[in-house]
Amino acid sequence: MPRPKSKIELISLSQGNFDKLIDLVNNYPEEKVNQTFPAGTLNRDIKDVLAHLHQWHLLMLEWYRVGMKGEKPDIPFPGFTWKTLPALNRKIREENKDIPLKETLKLLLHSHLEIHKIMDKHSEEELFEKKRYHWTGTTSLAAYLISNTSSHYDWALKLIKKSLK
Repeated sequence: MPRPKSKIELISLSQGNFDKLIDLVNNYPEEKVNQTFPAGTLNRDIKDVLAHLHQWHLLMLEWYRVGMKGEKPDIPFPGFTWKTLPALNRKIREENKDIPLKETLKLLLHSHLEIHKIMDKHSEEELFEKKRYHWTGTTSLAAYLISNTSSHYDWALKLIKKSLK
């Protein structure tokens, strides 16, 4: 499906890709779920991928909270830039490596629902109008939400499938 261009498409694609991801994880046998990915992947297993998604949800929620107060959030994270993203993703992996899969799934579901509350509360214009909010720069709130939901879930699905072939 192409990039969402309406509130309905945004919510639908986000939820659809999330459901596909959770179904994929839930339908793998236990040995597959716990299988280590091939060398060269930052996230070493399914749990790491799900923790990665959850932590990026939390980043998005913080950007939104700070930005909607009229302040400029530290994007992507204090001390990091888009150029140092690999280091941030390594930090996320390291900080979440000991959280059990079951707990990671609960956290991911909760943060996914929190992100959807943002989608639900805004009008289509508020979501898709570029430069509407100072903190989103030249883009729209929807662009941030897409990157942190449907596009990120699609990345996770592909990574898991490829890594567990």
